[in-house]
Amino acid sequence: MLALAALALGAAGAAQAQPGTIRGRVDVRRESAPPPSRPSVSELGQPRASEPIDRRRSVVYLEAAPQGAFEEPERARVVLDQRNQTFVPHVLAIMTGTTVDFLNSDSTYHNVFSLSKPKRFDLGRYPRSQVRSVRFDRPGVVRVFCDIHSHMSAFILVFAHRYFAVTEPDGSFRIDRVPAGGYSLVAWNEGQERETRAIQVPAGGAVEADFVVR
Repeated sequence: MLALAALALGAAGAAQAQPGTIRGRVDVRRESAPPPSRPSVSELGQPRASEPIDRRRSVVYLEAAPQGAFEEPERARVVLDQRNQTFVPHVLAIMTGTTVDFLNSDSTYHNVFSLSKPKRFDLGRYPRSQVRSVRFDRPGVVRVFCDIHSHMSAFILVFAHRYFAVTEPDGSFRIDRVPAGGYSLVAWNEGQERETRAIQVPAGGAVEADFVVR
C-alpha cells in the first residue's frame, strides 16, 4: 500500500511539473498607415519599396518570466534582410545574446542604424551582398532605420527569456513549454503594448488567449 501511495504521489508530482502551452490569436482591426518619409537626394529617381510590409504582425509575450527562464541563452544568429528598400521581416523577436546579420540584398547602398536605448549602433554604408552584424545583449524594443532611405524601418524586440511568439499571417500564435502558473500576457503591435491580461497556464495543458487590437 505504501509503495502504491508513493508511486501515485510521484505520478501526481510529475504531472504537475509538466509545462503547458499558451495559444490564441491577435486580431488587428485598426488601420496602421506607414509614417510619412522624408524625401532625400539619394532617393531621387529610385523606386520606392515594393516588398509588402505586414503591419498586423504582433508579438505576444510574458510580462515577467518564470523562475529558471534566465539561464544562459543560446548564442543564436538570425538574418534581417534589406530587400526592395524594405527591412524583412518588419518585426523580429529574439532573445538576449542573439546576433542579427543585416544583409543587403539590394543593388543600392544601405546604412543601418538605431538610436534606441537598449542598443545604439551605426553600421555605415555597405553595398549589395555584404552583411554587417550586431549582437543584442539587453532586453527592450530597438527601432531600426536606414540613414539613406528614410522610409525604411523595422522593430527588434529583445527578451531576456524565451516565452514569446510572433504571430502568423492569420494572427495565430503559440508559446510552448511554459511552466504551470499564473502570468501576465502582453500583446504588442507596431511599437506599443496594446493589451495585457492575466492567464493561468495548466500543467500539461493549454490556455487560450485572444486579443483584439483596435
